[in-house]
Amino acid sequence: MFIEPGINGEKRGWIEVICGSMFSGKTEELIRRLKRAKIANLKVEIFKPGIDTRYDETKIVSHDENMIQSTPVGNSQKILLLAQGVDVVGIDEAQFFDPEIGDVCDELAFKGIRVIVAGLDMDYTGKPFGQMPLLMAKADYVTKLHAICMRCGNIASYSHRKIPNDDQVMLGEKDVYEPLCRKCYMDLKHQP
Repeated sequence: MFIEPGINGEKRGWIEVICGSMFSGKTEELIRRLKRAKIANLKVEIFKPGIDTRYDETKIVSHDENMIQSTPVGNSQKILLLAQGVDVVGIDEAQFFDPEIGDVCDELAFKGIRVIVAGLDMDYTGKPFGQMPLLMAKADYVTKLHAICMRCGNIASYSHRKIPNDDQVMLGEKDVYEPLCRKCYMDLKHQP
């Protein structure tokens, strides 16, 4: 994908959403796209929610330990302030952002910026997570990635939480979550 010139040579922006369960490769795909944009000599700014410090305070890090420098922000409005004069904006863990993230992405795209957003489409209960449904609706392109079910080996769309905790937001890794297919997820959900 590239920024194509519009009428009178102005840049045209768009929104890309990368979604899926935990361990599906969302961050890996986001990093891949952002690195390709940098190779093309495009000016890239990358953001993540300030609460996500699992691997690094400032870098976006995939489960495979692939990483790229980013700027942690406390709210989506800061992205607008910091994304001046750029061609591409990357946003990781979008499900953790406030309700204005959709408007922020729209505003960036209307300014001619390519916006690439990654996040969980469902929480551990199988319900749409945060602002991801809105972002997917606004997106020009949506890529849904799948993990592999840890129980049966089929494609996994669900992030099963292995420890008891009712908070929707709970940062964790393989010790806390496992990807499951629909059947295995439902089987576990209906166990006493």
